[in-house]
Amino acid sequence: MLGHSHRAPYGSGTTTSCLTVRPLEGGRGVRAAGEIGLATHTIWERVLEQAVREGEAVYHLELSEVTFVDVAGAGALAAAAGRLGDGRRFVVRRPPPALRRVLETFWPDLSTIEVSMS
Repeated sequence: MLGHSHRAPYGSGTTTSCLTVRPLEGGRGVRAAGEIGLATHTIWERVLEQAVREGEAVYHLELSEVTFVDVAGAGALAAAAGRLGDGRRFVVRRPPPALRRVLETFWPDLSTIEVSMS
């Protein structure tokens, strides 16, 4: 029963958390939709690790269809950004407002993440 109590405590109110990720059209990166929480951390961490391995100077994470990101999801993003080499960065496009606040609060000087609201 413990697993059921953590399935979707926040976000869209669905009975199970879901995260879908697909390649971003017209650029290097991905478009994610759903929730980044306990049930989807493995997917999110794989996406970020792949982004780090790809070696692109700029890697876009389109999050306009993401409804929720927990603190651990934000931490995974910050950790992955910390593994990017010199001159590389993530551009996080249209994230949920809470993600932007968490990044500004806990990682204000992390220059390898650029948040874009457009």
